[in-house]
Amino acid sequence: MQLGKVLERRYKIIDSLGSGGFGDTYLAEDLQLPGNPKCVVKHLKPKVRDPEVLATAKKLFDREAETLYKLGKDSDQIPKLFAHFQEGKEFYLVQEYIEGQDISKELTKGKKLSESYTITLLTGILEALTIAHQNNIVHRDIKPQNLMRRKSDNKIVLIDFGAVKEISVLTTANQPGATTLTVAVGTPGYMPSEQSRGQPKLSSDIYAVGMVGIKALTGKNPENLPRDSKTEHIIWRNEAGVSDRLANILDRMVHEYFVMRYENAAEVLEVLEGLNIQTT
Repeated sequence: MQLGKVLERRYKIIDSLGSGGFGDTYLAEDLQLPGNPKCVVKHLKPKVRDPEVLATAKKLFDREAETLYKLGKDSDQIPKLFAHFQEGKEFYLVQEYIEGQDISKELTKGKKLSESYTITLLTGILEALTIAHQNNIVHRDIKPQNLMRRKSDNKIVLIDFGAVKEISVLTTANQPGATTLTVAVGTPGYMPSEQSRGQPKLSSDIYAVGMVGIKALTGKNPENLPRDSKTEHIIWRNEAGVSDRLANILDRMVHEYFVMRYENAAEVLEVLEGLNIQTT
């Protein structure tokens, strides 16, 4: 999309924020509000023209917009949805712009972070995720790049819910059988086995949050950590200076078998609060 283009006679594209297989993201200005505040425009471009697939995509898109609107209204740690619309056969979401940077800048390779930092980080992520889980929404793509540290208050803001990507998977499938919603959406290393099979659960997000915590403590990318050959459990404790209490919580969060994990974000938050460790 060209810079300077105006969508809906309102949203002026001023910069590109990213591009991927699931669509493009842009920084825009809202021309109809005082001061022309910044916002984020997500542009989904279906590659198939099958009317039935597009109709299904439209239903999913509208449903996803309703979800994002509700979540953004209920939590200040999820970007607010300002608008959603369709132009021709292409879909657009307009969301709140979060000024800050993602936490991948904090979790650099080889840097082992403290236990107190990790507990504070986990708590911030889980606070944002609790609202989604209370609405039975699985994020599906929790990773450092989707966790923004907001400049104004240092809070963690959860961006890029996976269902938008699911719509793109549906509309870019090449085979008739591949348009089912069992296509996996997620990121290797942060995505548990049941999610890679296209069966995400609330506890799939718990796995991803746990892997973020383990990355903070070890300084290693999840994909580079070894696994036990018999149980498939992640082997990581030897790489981190961590108390058994926190390590046990993280081990349960990233258990290979989903029924052995904590069920949702609120459950993990409660356990973390019980650690009674002074954090800074």
